[in-house]
Amino acid sequence: MNYWKVMLGQGSKFAAQALQEGFIGVDDGVGLDLSPHLQVGEPEFRAAVRDRLQVANPGASKGTISQYATTLWRIAQNIQVDDLILSPSGDKGQLRLGRVLGGYHYAAGEPLPHRRKVEWGPTVIWRKDMSLPLQNSSGGITTIIDLTGYGPEILSLAGTGLPAGVSASPTAADPGFQMEKELENFLVTNWASTELGAQYDLYRDQDGDVIGQQYQTATGPIDILAVKKDGTELLVVELKRGAATDRTVGQVQRYMGYIKQEVAEPGQKVRGLIIALEDDVKLQYALAVAPDISFYTYRVSFNLNHTGGLTL
Repeated sequence: MNYWKVMLGQGSKFAAQALQEGFIGVDDGVGLDLSPHLQVGEPEFRAAVRDRLQVANPGASKGTISQYATTLWRIAQNIQVDDLILSPSGDKGQLRLGRVLGGYHYAAGEPLPHRRKVEWGPTVIWRKDMSLPLQNSSGGITTIIDLTGYGPEILSLAGTGLPAGVSASPTAADPGFQMEKELENFLVTNWASTELGAQYDLYRDQDGDVIGQQYQTATGPIDILAVKKDGTELLVVELKRGAATDRTVGQVQRYMGYIKQEVAEPGQKVRGLIIALEDDVKLQYALAVAPDISFYTYRVSFNLNHTGGLTL
């Protein structure tokens, strides 16, 4: 079972209708029924819809079209029956949790026509009660985001108000996952004051909104996607809370390949950056033959300040 954040229209415009009628959905601005493309893999699916999206959005960048295609793939095939959906309700700071009941269907002429049937639970989940990493991950403008790593926290927030057929999982939250997300959020929040911020900007969509945090790809979400200030280069950033290994290099190369093929404009270079607490010898050997990937370490500072009572 996976967990997803799904926006119900821009600014949750159609949230009330979706909650009342029991569905999640997205729009494409094209009117393209995806039903004929449900039996193919993601590469074939993306190829089938990309040209139609580009014609309907002639001013959109290659990266924006890629994100549209990813969103349609997720609503049509990636999201599975019994997955859990977290959606803003349209009321400030409130979200609802639902369970997916059925496969893709196209509601022609209706708002958010690419739909999945959902049973919504009765409980309101308040954003203020979430951990900071979950607040940030669930609060972005990206239409569909994978929140599976936050599953235990989401179930805890819902309490007894879970959708029918869902039982609370005894699985504990992964503290390592939380630490990695806190590192990611710290870096994004303080981007302008970092060494990276002097050369790169966080990747934005055509409306100027930041979409470079947890940038969604066919091979998983990229922690941070940035673009050089002169526009000549895209930077894939992968964060590791502890030691990075040679496997991390392969992970970054997969992301770089996706960005080169699906996002980069002609002539735009793609580089990778791994940020971790420490490395190992296998990582250094792997980096020796991966000249387009850099490695940085980070340091956590912890200070105690005496503010009262006896000095130790």
